[in-house]
Amino acid sequence: MKMTLLATAAVLGLALSGAASAQEQTFITIGTGGVTGVYYPTGGAICRMMAKTRAETGIRCGVESTGGSVYNVNAIRSGDLEFGVAQSDVQFNAYNGAAAFAQTGAISDLRAVFSIHPEPFTVVARADSGIVTFDDLKGKRVNIGNPGSGQRETMEVVLAAKGWTTADFAMASELQAGEQSQALCDNNIDAMIYTVGHPSGSIQEATTACDSVLVNVVGPEIDQLVADTPFYRVATIPGGMYRGSAADVTTFGVGATLVTGAAVPDEVVYQLVKSVFSDLDQFKSLHPAFANLDPVQMANDGLSAPLHPGAERYFREVGLIK
Repeated sequence: MKMTLLATAAVLGLALSGAASAQEQTFITIGTGGVTGVYYPTGGAICRMMAKTRAETGIRCGVESTGGSVYNVNAIRSGDLEFGVAQSDVQFNAYNGAAAFAQTGAISDLRAVFSIHPEPFTVVARADSGIVTFDDLKGKRVNIGNPGSGQRETMEVVLAAKGWTTADFAMASELQAGEQSQALCDNNIDAMIYTVGHPSGSIQEATTACDSVLVNVVGPEIDQLVADTPFYRVATIPGGMYRGSAADVTTFGVGATLVTGAAVPDEVVYQLVKSVFSDLDQFKSLHPAFANLDPVQMANDGLSAPLHPGAERYFREVGLIK
């Protein structure tokens, strides 16, 4: 009888302990993008790193496929997401209330966590479309990206710089990133626009499923954009990365960044950053786009919103910022 009582007490103790642990767990979600882009595996890579320390931190990390950068920062504003991956230009515009955020207003509670991979503005055209330069897109059927995506935001900036509108295209479709490659190869569009890290599964699909080429995005308007804007830079997509494009492709680009809200607890952000940076070599191995990540640049470059205190604490501890 005594052993039975002890066993019952032990089981009850374990149950209560488990219930307490469940109550103490913190759940976070990272908003990403389409599943064929780099944002989705980026969120997955971060969560994979966090899973290694979940028993100690009690933080459970999940990934959500979303419409992209603009959607993510707006979802952080509303409290529907704790973290999101966003282009560096979208981070800047969201915090400053510019471009897509001019009407809804600045997201003053947006906070930067760290920068990730570079994202060239990429144009892929059907080989039989007659599109050789960016200017050849006039009069063609072009997918400009879904509203709420970073690719759409950047495309609108380029259109304004060129003095164009969507009326200059025979058709301006608004397909999501995961739909445009098939549309290109089904001959429903002549070209697709994607601001994305490379190599990209979506670009890989478009260049292997049908004859298509990457197009240079150059010219005085692009030069002026890069000169005037701190988050844009000249970018090169190496030749041979995709079928049909043997030579280097010159364009411009932004960077992917991880952002959060000021209300997210410091300890949660600290533990997320620590999980990635304390084993950066493993993180870099989780996707080819991460191969050249540099911790100093990740902590300092492309971050136009204030650093979240949790991220700042970790970066100061390890000497990545002063």
